[in-house]
Amino acid sequence: MNKLLIYFLLFTIGLAQSCSKDDDDTEPDLTYTFVKPENFPEPTYTFDNNPVTQEGFELGRRIFFDPLLSIDNSVSCGNCHNQAVAFSDPQHTLSIGVDGKVGIRNAPALANMAFMDEFFWDGGVTHLDFVPLNAIEADFEMGEEIANVIDKLNNHSEYPQLFKEAFDVDTINTPRLLHALSQYTAMMVSATSRYDKYIRNEGEELTEDELAGLQLFETKCSSCHEGALFTDQSYRNNGLDETFDDRGRATITELESDEGKFKVPSLRNVAITDPYMHDGRFFTLEQVLNHYSEGVWESATLDEELRGDQLGIPLTETEKAQIIAFLNTLTDTDFTRDPKFINPR
Repeated sequence: MNKLLIYFLLFTIGLAQSCSKDDDDTEPDLTYTFVKPENFPEPTYTFDNNPVTQEGFELGRRIFFDPLLSIDNSVSCGNCHNQAVAFSDPQHTLSIGVDGKVGIRNAPALANMAFMDEFFWDGGVTHLDFVPLNAIEADFEMGEEIANVIDKLNNHSEYPQLFKEAFDVDTINTPRLLHALSQYTAMMVSATSRYDKYIRNEGEELTEDELAGLQLFETKCSSCHEGALFTDQSYRNNGLDETFDDRGRATITELESDEGKFKVPSLRNVAITDPYMHDGRFFTLEQVLNHYSEGVWESATLDEELRGDQLGIPLTETEKAQIIAFLNTLTDTDFTRDPKFINPR
């Protein structure tokens, strides 16, 4: 069975289950106030400049799923970011844009962006508000110009009124478009996994293998994937290649010392956000751990954490299985089923 179909069926079943509960006695959480989870750091997003409102959030959600953002009205943000798999792309190793053009990197999962300092694999954007511009104007993604998008929105039959309700403006402009999208994406907080409930003493217990995996993770992985966000937000060469077709962070800094370095990704929801790495070369967590234990390549910028008596991170097959058992506890089904984020189209 096609993998995307499997994900769709799982999502549909989960949504049906949540809806049946709602029919009984529980209303879905449709609050539109940003709340920092107690085990998270302070957000970096500038909410003072763009406070979340229901009108702004719902407008941003509608735009996120609207192919109007692309030059031929064929590609939306939602094409590469599927809620059922934590807003990742389960179909493609590299992003696919207008006219079937192939991008240069794997589309990352979206979660907890209100806490991030920089964005994309190379950190080329330093504020959430400006993230959509890259996708809109990249030839191999949406292939559009922002001025044309604004014209399309202003001439739309419904958007002018929706922007009026959200921002009290008579004319749509770029800052308001970006603010609407940020209200939607900044609210994508994933913090109710089994691991979170265990850490917050909310009645969740981990199995013996999961606890062993957590201990191994803290010893062997957390120097890069640290804290509640499961990333230290640094840029590292993790030994994927000897030479670099994609220069990574060096594309931005133009420093030889940044050759082959990419942003350490968050591991939240990692069990459902394959394929992995900046180029989507690995399809399973087993392959990822095999790389770290047996497949690290030497190069001038290889991260020091992967240097020692041998390259990489020594792991037995049992340890790999236990780490993967722990990583599965980071899957947040509340987030992947949250009705607030569902495509309204």
